[in-house]
Amino acid sequence: MEQSATANQISIRPYRDGDRAAVRAIAFATGFMGDRVDWLWGDAESFADLFTRYYTDREPGSLLIAERAESVVGYLSGSVDSTRSAGTAGREINRMVLRGALVRPSIAAFFWRSIADLVRDRGAPEDVLQDARWPAHLHINLLPEGRGLGLGRQLMEEWFRRLRQLDSSGVHLGTFAENTRALRFFESCGFARHGAPILAPGFRTREGGRMHLQWMVRSLRQTNGVETGAALPATTGD
Repeated sequence: MEQSATANQISIRPYRDGDRAAVRAIAFATGFMGDRVDWLWGDAESFADLFTRYYTDREPGSLLIAERAESVVGYLSGSVDSTRSAGTAGREINRMVLRGALVRPSIAAFFWRSIADLVRDRGAPEDVLQDARWPAHLHINLLPEGRGLGLGRQLMEEWFRRLRQLDSSGVHLGTFAENTRALRFFESCGFARHGAPILAPGFRTREGGRMHLQWMVRSLRQTNGVETGAALPATTGD
């Protein structure tokens, strides 16, 4: 499971209970297309609750940690069966609203903007892609000091290895369509875009434009020893 460190002292290992604070901090530090999200969502604890709490508290066995010189610099969180985590985002958001998110200065603007977007868009996208062809999913985040070392690809390959051992048919992820660097990375890891980008409530570019969720998928089943993709062709539009 644990991979030996290279000359740069980098390694991939399973999640431990003591990693929880580091995972939460990395989520906030990389929450806007790899950069800090505090200009858009100003409360680190609620942001981490939304994007990491299910994985650290409910499915820690599907979390992988990237280290450099024995410091946590990134992670991959995931779920083997996405139906287990479906609706988690909505439940976390409801909990935040009940705890005063609509009047808390650090996040109120985001929540009110999200409500306006939901009315305008007539609903929100699902938080996971529920399709039996790609039942597993993942999220991946690396701090700047963990990039350019191959850790992202190592995290992905270890997650694929685990899923193959479980005979999973495939895996999906969601990323911002505006994050062209991430799109290129995921495509280099064998993912294909699935369907059209979907408007993401509340999120904005630094210039104030709407942002979009792009689903990406990868099959893990093989035909004649070669993994076969089953992605629908990418299309354009909101």
